[in-house]
Amino acid sequence: MKNGIRFFCFVTVFALAAATGNPARAGEVGAPEIDAKSAVLIDAASGETLYARNPDERLPIASVTKIMTLLLIMEALDTERISIDDTVVVSEYACSMGGSQVYLEPGEQMSVSDMIKAIAVASANDASVAMAEHITGSEAAFVNAMNKRAKALGMANTNFVNCNGLDAENQYCSAFDVAVMSRELLRHKGILRYLSIWMDSLRDGKFGLANTNKLIRFYPGAVGIKTGSTDSAKYCLSAAASREDMTLIAVVLAAPTTAERFGGASRLLDYGFANYTVIRGAEQGGGYGTIAVSKGREAEVEAVAGEDFKTLLPKEKKGSTEVQAVLPGEVTAPVKANEKIGDLLIFSDGEQIGKVDLV
Repeated sequence: MKNGIRFFCFVTVFALAAATGNPARAGEVGAPEIDAKSAVLIDAASGETLYARNPDERLPIASVTKIMTLLLIMEALDTERISIDDTVVVSEYACSMGGSQVYLEPGEQMSVSDMIKAIAVASANDASVAMAEHITGSEAAFVNAMNKRAKALGMANTNFVNCNGLDAENQYCSAFDVAVMSRELLRHKGILRYLSIWMDSLRDGKFGLANTNKLIRFYPGAVGIKTGSTDSAKYCLSAAASREDMTLIAVVLAAPTTAERFGGASRLLDYGFANYTVIRGAEQGGGYGTIAVSKGREAEVEAVAGEDFKTLLPKEKKGSTEVQAVLPGEVTAPVKANEKIGDLLIFSDGEQIGKVDLV
């Protein structure tokens, strides 16, 4: 596209419908049958919703709560508030949690890495509280951080009371909100080495672990994420799987049996992989023309895509992908690196499906 598209262009931008169209709804022809109060299927890359059943209903989610706990742990690692090799000293309070646990003892010391493993693989309530205390000093302060993060992510139907998902009054989440925090967690690539463990051990091999998420072993491409079950929440699951260039997240809440939570999530993932395909429209840094520079040391500057563009389309709608660069005839110096100078419009079969900045 060298020397291409040197023109002024006035563009009226209309609100775009989601590229995937309306998501499938429970009971529609072709939609998977899910025996659960609530369920959603989303594309992890774009956040597009592909299937929805009561997605905003507020429900207890049991240990699926630990997705937010793990997210805050990963963010604390990213900001170097903690280190993966830190030693966590376990409090008596953390040891008192009961339920799913790795039977930590008061005063026991364990690395952050092993604590993450205990939470992600064995759904350890005691390890969750120990990490909360390690990061913020108390579980109460950590729960406050969980709710602030949920609000920042737009999780409008969520309230956390504890960090491990044990039954508590006024603790709830929705299937859509679970998908939102699951998607955010998967942005941290380091968590995948924990979520995808099938069997492992702690304490120098003396304490065995088996993943509560059976899809890790039995569903092709499964990479996580988290199970949960209590008497009030019934059987819950947020499941993620990747195939080729696509990662999907299926959430099932309040299924009547553990078999149905895994079966329902598997059917949702099968539906997504069978019916959708990835469309790539731009690669960050790719060149899409040059613009003349007025009053500058250089005669022209190249316009490049400011970010990648990737989305899903139903397979029956997939057509030829085309792009159109919308650039002015010239720019006036000074021009800074990464300054927006135009738009790249992405089309599939003549229909606009997206736009990224040219910089």
